[in-house]
Amino acid sequence: MRIGWLSSGHDDAASTLLSEVVRRARRDGIDLDIAVVFCDRERGEQPESDAFLDLVSDLGLPAATLSSAASWQAWRERRDTLDKRRFANRAAIREAWRGAFHDEVTGLLDSYDVDLLILAGYMLITSPDMCVRFAILNLHPALPGGPQGTWQQVIWRLLADEADETGAMIHLATAELDSGPVVAYCSFPIVGLRWDRLWHAFRRRRDELGLDALAAAEGERQPLFAEIRRQGERREIPLLYHTVREFAEEHLVVRAGEIVGVTVEAPLMLTPDVEAELAADERDVSPGGSR
Repeated sequence: MRIGWLSSGHDDAASTLLSEVVRRARRDGIDLDIAVVFCDRERGEQPESDAFLDLVSDLGLPAATLSSAASWQAWRERRDTLDKRRFANRAAIREAWRGAFHDEVTGLLDSYDVDLLILAGYMLITSPDMCVRFAILNLHPALPGGPQGTWQQVIWRLLADEADETGAMIHLATAELDSGPVVAYCSFPIVGLRWDRLWHAFRRRRDELGLDALAAAEGERQPLFAEIRRQGERREIPLLYHTVREFAEEHLVVRAGEIVGVTVEAPLMLTPDVEAELAADERDVSPGGSR
């Protein structure tokens, strides 16, 4: 299973996703064939993406780059020559550019003969044609059937609904955002003894200010919001690793752009694997641990 890893390398989290998945695979003796790491920033654009590309090199992985910023700027500069009837507004131009840019990305990836693409900190929405051409896995910070949107929107919806649990899922990317078939997921509770104090404080502040005003005043610093985010982030790397491992070990395969179960059937409920991975991480960093 030849994997293409797509990232914008925009922050430390993007680097951590890649390095931790590779580290865990090497630890477990998993033959993880990352055929290419694609970044839509080229060297010199941003310090964060330069650091990401340095990491790719340090890991001994092939890298390919194509600047989305430079490509978009070129489209903006030639907008006066575009068909005004077809490109009546910026949104239409942006959509056409997105397709054209990802046609170029597809050409790059085709030369590496990849079977599966993984979006891990990739800040662009892939084009519909690219979703048809490849099987693409995307990480979304919610349970199947849960809130859509950014992770911030997901968490505020959980708070508004006073949800009992949340989680994360890996799904097949399609032209419809966050709506492709679920491949794997994990869950964790957000109620109970360790959460009660946070919920009590949240409800008190919400009743004082209203939810919208509370979100504006405290944002991501709101303690319950922040703890849900922290616990979700802790599980994203183990979930991604164990999902990719299923493909590396050919329990799941890609056929004609579809995910096919060989020894297991999707969607996989990976909560026990994720929690075991977290427990192992905690043992490794505890006094006397090996890391």
